[in-house]
Amino acid sequence: MNPDLVYLAQTETTAGFLSQNAEALARIKNRPSGKSFLISVDSLSTLRSFTRVPKRHKKSVRKSQKTTFAYPCGLAIRVVKDAEHLQFLQKLKWSYSTSSNPSGKGFDEVYAQEKADVILFICKGFFESKPSSILKLGKRKMRKLR
Repeated sequence: MNPDLVYLAQTETTAGFLSQNAEALARIKNRPSGKSFLISVDSLSTLRSFTRVPKRHKKSVRKSQKTTFAYPCGLAIRVVKDAEHLQFLQKLKWSYSTSSNPSGKGFDEVYAQEKADVILFICKGFFESKPSSILKLGKRKMRKLR
């Protein structure tokens, strides 16, 4: 697997672009380069290589499903639990993740397939569902962002 390529894959919640190259994702999405991407990781041990989880929130992070956490360090990270998405992600360990639609618009499969370097098909096909929850973790409190 080449970490610089942009992959189109079905994530837990929606069809998305995955890559370890943030500039390539920003170019595809016509997004400002300063805007950060969500990071998907394959395990809690990989999560520890990016940030420290506040002690008060460790159980919530460990047991979460389809939830992204924004950490005090400024990173937004989701630990993937979906078997099919995890099978791909274990090869890279982590990747930047974004929806495969044009910025501010709905899912368009033709657009997504044109922009991706590699397309990963699964039996279910590509679909868009409810986005993941985003929770901001503080030292003491947890606040819902989405």
